[in-house]
Amino acid sequence: MPVVLGVAFGVSFLVPATPAAAHNELTGSNPRDGARVASAPARVELRFLAKPSATTTKITITGPDNVVAGGTPAFDGSRVRVPFKPAAAGLYIVGYQLTSSDGHPVKGEVRFTLTTGTAADPSASPPAAASASPTGSPSAVGVPSAGPASATPGSSTASTVPAASEQSDSGGRWWIWALGGLLLLAALGAGLVFRCRRNT
Repeated sequence: MPVVLGVAFGVSFLVPATPAAAHNELTGSNPRDGARVASAPARVELRFLAKPSATTTKITITGPDNVVAGGTPAFDGSRVRVPFKPAAAGLYIVGYQLTSSDGHPVKGEVRFTLTTGTAADPSASPPAAASASPTGSPSAVGVPSAGPASATPGSSTASTVPAASEQSDSGGRWWIWALGGLLLLAALGAGLVFRCRRNT
C-alpha cells in the first residue's frame, strides 16, 4: 500500500510537466540581449527550447529610423538565423513571434547596439525606409523639422516594436518537478525496504 501511494504521489508531480513541455521559449541569441557590438555580425541567431515551425514563425529586425535590417530566416533545428544588414550605428531590435506545439503564441524581442558605423541621418531615412518597409516612411516624412529627435534609438523603435512579453516562462522548468517526483519515489522505496527488513 505505501508503494502504491508513493507511485501515485510521484506521478502527480510528473503530470503537470507534460503540457508545460509543449511550450516553446527563447533560450539564447547571438548577439545576446543587451549586447554592445563594435563589428556588425553577418547574421542574427535565435535559439529556442523546441524546434520552431517555419510556417508560423515571424522574425523582424529593425534599426535606427525604423529601417528593416533583416532578411529571410533560415531554420536549423531549434535555431533560426536571419541575415543582418546594418544601416547605421545604433539600437537594433529583433522581434520574434511563433506558435508552440500546443497552440500557445510566444513572442518577444532581443535588443543589441551596434557601436560603429555611420550615424543615423533622418534626411536619408525616407528612401531607405520606403524601399525596405511600408511602415517606415510615414514616421520619417512627418517630422522634417525635428529630425534629430526621431534619430534617437530609444524613441524611434519603441513605438514600432512591442515590448518583450515572454509567455512561457515555465516551459523550461518542467524537469524540476519530474526530478522531485523521482527522488520522492526513491525515498519511499528505500523506507519500505528498510521497514520490511526490520520486521523480519
